[in-house]
Amino acid sequence: MSEFRDSATGAPPDEYVEAEIHRLLAEDPAVAEQGITVVRRERGLVLYGEVESPHRREEILRRVAERFPDVPVTSDIGVIRAQAPTEVEQLP
Repeated sequence: MSEFRDSATGAPPDEYVEAEIHRLLAEDPAVAEQGITVVRRERGLVLYGEVESPHRREEILRRVAERFPDVPVTSDIGVIRAQAPTEVEQLP
């Protein structure tokens, strides 16, 4: 039985796990991500937000899975396509 999830009943993680994940994402120097929202759902947690690369998204998911291996986590983290402008913007 995990301290974060009741494996016998399948109960979702509590609000303490949400707070711990927020703290992990904000305070871990390798992540330092404050734009990810953690939402409890019926059977686990969903991470929402946007990051600048697929690698960053994978690193976030890897760190959360390492720290909370018994908590089911789903990702709804999108990747922002930040590219240099292709045209010069003309202001009036």
